[in-house]
Amino acid sequence: MSDAFETQFITAVDKPALIALSNPEWLETSKKVLKELGYKSHIAGTHADFSTRFAQVRYQVVILDELFAANKPDENLTLKSLQAMPVNQRRHATIILIGNSFKTFAPMQAFQQSVHAVINSSELIMLKQLVEKAVADNDLFLFGFRDVQKRLSSL
Repeated sequence: MSDAFETQFITAVDKPALIALSNPEWLETSKKVLKELGYKSHIAGTHADFSTRFAQVRYQVVILDELFAANKPDENLTLKSLQAMPVNQRRHATIILIGNSFKTFAPMQAFQQSVHAVINSSELIMLKQLVEKAVADNDLFLFGFRDVQKRLSSL
């Protein structure tokens, strides 16, 4: 079975990830790292493809390029749609934004972009550790919320 076919189906035990990167090198690095971390990745090729996939699957990790399908950051319709989305519709995912203009893990830059973490593209050599840290930080930050949500759902 080919990799492309296997990644199309998400089961209850899978850890789904969504990648939206225009840079082919960044895409290959991200796919490799996410596979090493046990994620099953889907690749979005367009803004519409991203929106459709994100609405259908509760992705645990989303890796997005600041220039995804755009020439300038303000043309990135995917990022704009995520920023406009109510928090409860994107809280399930750790959203990581990669770009040349960011300082890795700068909290104010992440806050300004409405994502969990920003990563400077020059540090992609350490992407595995950076994804692990972003996910761990997000899990810790949302632990109380998720605990209360779980308790309320069991009533």
